[in-house]
Amino acid sequence: MENATEYTQRLIRGGARAHKSMGQVFLMSDEVIEGIVSASTIKPDVPLVEIGPGLGVLTRVLAPRVQKMWAVELDKHKIGILSKELRGQPIEIVNQDALTLDLNELWGDQKGYLIGNLPYYITSPLIMHFLEQADHLSGMTIMVQKEVADRIAAPPGSKTYGILSIAVQISAQVTKVMDVSPSAFWPAPKVTSAVIRLDLRPYLGFNVDKKDFFRVVKAAFSQRRKTLGNSLTGGLGLRKDEVIERLQSAGISDGRRAETLSIEEFQVLTRAFADRGNS
Repeated sequence: MENATEYTQRLIRGGARAHKSMGQVFLMSDEVIEGIVSASTIKPDVPLVEIGPGLGVLTRVLAPRVQKMWAVELDKHKIGILSKELRGQPIEIVNQDALTLDLNELWGDQKGYLIGNLPYYITSPLIMHFLEQADHLSGMTIMVQKEVADRIAAPPGSKTYGILSIAVQISAQVTKVMDVSPSAFWPAPKVTSAVIRLDLRPYLGFNVDKKDFFRVVKAAFSQRRKTLGNSLTGGLGLRKDEVIERLQSAGISDGRRAETLSIEEFQVLTRAFADRGNS
């Protein structure tokens, strides 16, 4: 088998192009491919879907390891390349926007695994789209912009901890696998990437309504530099004295900032502000 660089360069010489409008870059590193494969749950009887296969440099490594996989690609030109290069492999190529992909339609009641080099301009919506399908997915190994990976994995108290961190961490265990330099791609992007693994699982002890929970979380982060007393007053549309009263009843100081609160503390806040403020 050609190495990743040889494979990609051959296809580029044959006319393959990266479309900037779709945020396309082509992976050319065997080391990164091995890192992704090693970090993933790839078993013959576990359904596998790859998001954004591009030229198929990773797909051709994954396909021989499974009984069936799906490659979801929006670019019709790339589908022509994939169909040719992956002929004879147990792959179904799906020409579809990944944001509309229903995993139940792919493999029914089973729990499969997802691998993907996610387009940077829709990374967060894509992650949330698949986390919402936890009944059909055991985990994901995804490549994202390093800045986004840092936000997803951030613990309370860090500068990058925020709504995305909480939204992912209440649904999955986050593991950072590796950073990926721009030189691993063609054309080289202007940012460093990172591979992360998300193992989907219910968050132990999460026992509040998610809609109420995120109403409070979003309000708390609505004015990130302000204290909770101020951000919740504006974010929930309540009087300042009522907000302070509720914070005191929850045992949380109104002088703290949102990024210092753990998921458990946000649950306490959710209960304190239940049925209060704007929905």
